[in-house]
Amino acid sequence: MESAVKERSAQGGTKRRGATAEEMSARQKEVSVSEFFVKNRHLLGFDNARKALLTTVKEAVDNSLDACEEAGIMPDIAVIIEDLEPKRPATAKQSRYRVTIVDNGPGIVRKQVENIFGRLLYGSKFHRLKMSRGQQGIGISAAGMNGLITTGRPMLIYTKPNAKQPAHHIELAMNTKTNRAEVTLDKETKDFPPERLRALSAGTKQLSQEGVFLSPEVFATGTSVSIELEGKYQKGRGSVDEFLELTAIANPHARIVFVPPSRVAQEEVDDLLPGTSAAAAEEGKSKDSKSDAPAQTTETGGVTVFPRGVAELPPETKEIQPHPKGIELGILLQMLKDYEASEKGSLYDFLQTRFCRVSANTASKFCSAIGATSRTRAGDIEPQQVEKLFKVFEDEKLAPPPTDCLAPIGVRQLLAGLLKGVKAEFYAASTREAAVYRGRPFQIEAAIAFGGDLPGDQAARVIRFANRVPLLFQQSACSSFKAVEETPWKNYAMQQPRGGLPVGPLVVMIHMASVWVPFTSESKEAIADYDEIRKEMRLALMECGRKLGTYLRKRQKMRREGERRDVFERYIGEIAKALNAITGEDAKRIYDALLEQARRKTAVADQQLDEDGKVVKDDEEDDFGEGVIVVESAIAPIESAAPIAPPVFDAPKPKDGKAAKDAKPAKPEPAAKPAPKGAPAIVTKKDLSSRTETEPKPAPKKKPFTDDDPRLF
Repeated sequence: MESAVKERSAQGGTKRRGATAEEMSARQKEVSVSEFFVKNRHLLGFDNARKALLTTVKEAVDNSLDACEEAGIMPDIAVIIEDLEPKRPATAKQSRYRVTIVDNGPGIVRKQVENIFGRLLYGSKFHRLKMSRGQQGIGISAAGMNGLITTGRPMLIYTKPNAKQPAHHIELAMNTKTNRAEVTLDKETKDFPPERLRALSAGTKQLSQEGVFLSPEVFATGTSVSIELEGKYQKGRGSVDEFLELTAIANPHARIVFVPPSRVAQEEVDDLLPGTSAAAAEEGKSKDSKSDAPAQTTETGGVTVFPRGVAELPPETKEIQPHPKGIELGILLQMLKDYEASEKGSLYDFLQTRFCRVSANTASKFCSAIGATSRTRAGDIEPQQVEKLFKVFEDEKLAPPPTDCLAPIGVRQLLAGLLKGVKAEFYAASTREAAVYRGRPFQIEAAIAFGGDLPGDQAARVIRFANRVPLLFQQSACSSFKAVEETPWKNYAMQQPRGGLPVGPLVVMIHMASVWVPFTSESKEAIADYDEIRKEMRLALMECGRKLGTYLRKRQKMRREGERRDVFERYIGEIAKALNAITGEDAKRIYDALLEQARRKTAVADQQLDEDGKVVKDDEEDDFGEGVIVVESAIAPIESAAPIAPPVFDAPKPKDGKAAKDAKPAKPEPAAKPAPKGAPAIVTKKDLSSRTETEPKPAPKKKPFTDDDPRLF
């Protein structure tokens, strides 16, 4: 050791002086949350220009839907994207846009505007156990922060909480050093919704005149948010168009109007979503409205309108307390400290008021298990007793948490959303009973759409939702995607490669509703892979798959019976002629009887299914179960052979000459198709007798021929 020190001192001229503890401590300072996310914007979904535009729209739309539902208002939302650099060169990788979202919600009181839009990690949803789209209090303020960094422009906000008073017009920018908002403009105005938005294009002018776009009657109260940012607008997968389309499917009670920018990036313009109403609107298709089809997405002058599918709001959710099996030891210690600081009550009261599913008897049992009484104060509990209480929580059998904190989409609304957004022939939906993971309740819903305009040579499309919000990225890392791959689709008459998605005209939709969705990151793009969650997803998909398998097998049976009837019709003409030659009965009558029996035996081919998947006017009850819709007009017709012309039969010879004179000539029947070459000729008994020189035997007495004769079949 000493030799090494001497060697270093001999080699080095001047000894390098290190920093002292005092110098290092002088450089240490607090980092605000806004400063952290400025350098780590990718954690919030602002990875690139295209994704930044989508995330901005997503956060604003989620907030609008939450506000409208909590206030009991049917949501009406307008999404406007303006291209501020329409004359940019074609090689430009991004452009500057102004994103404006207007809703008809309850509005925001003036004193809360700076906190909501100018502070990160500020909101009302983080601390409560209640289903909502937002969870962290980051989204809309982070979108404004990203716009400020990329363009230097503040957020423009209009809010009108009272229909009889003017709106507040506010411009603010976030100070990333202090995580506080700085207001640059604050005034009152009667211009709400902003008048200039109605005159952006020919489509907005026309819809405004029709009262469809930003009507003052509909938007009597509400909020308008405008953010300028550097972004990139493209259509196709992972675009604003797809997000709004899927949002309309998962929220059929909402009505959304989308005004796209005047110029679209050329990449992926044609990457439309096959089989969807948005794709049909983009292609300019105009299909006649059917009685079995709901209101469909329309396009007017470039403005896309996603209509309302149902006229009722989702059920109102209630806030619940934590479940004893869903907390950890450190959280329990903090809860005891907070309770002692605020109420200074007993442990007995603490267990009943701060937890769900803990009755008075259960609370007494917990107190006795750790050596405390019902009067022991919560602040007097020792750490060893708290640890013992935590173990008692784990061992005790408790009822699962209540589910009135959840608002699933529901089978009816799932089907309404798919009907509105996906053009298919068969729809099925399923909602599972509520389950629990880590003490938090959750509920899984699944729906499928099959056939129709969906491509049949591609893998199934999987659309994922969490608390009614579409998840567009990190698909392979999501528990929903893994559940679809693990479902045995081959059991339901579908093709599926090993370990992959099913192949065919299929769209699979999975929705998870929970008080706290376990996302894999702050950007909320994929659901974490918990065994309890994936199991419920598989069970919901299998229930939908059984309904699809029943429908496909029914269709296959109808197709087989149609082909079987074609075979009968091809040969019964020859059979009728042969029987006529053998028995002497009328060939036409034999042919009609055989044809009637062929149709009766293959009656399945003529069956029609109603919108619930049941056979119309049939004694046999073919039920696919509840949660099924069949669109008859979208079903591809069963291919069958060309219709066979009925054969021509000779008129029956009259038995008496007088009758022959009075008989009217028979009408000529259409010519039959010529028999194929090489077909064997029919040899009758008369022909055989003429070939021999023996005397013909007298003909046997014939039995009367009826329709029930077993010789017909």
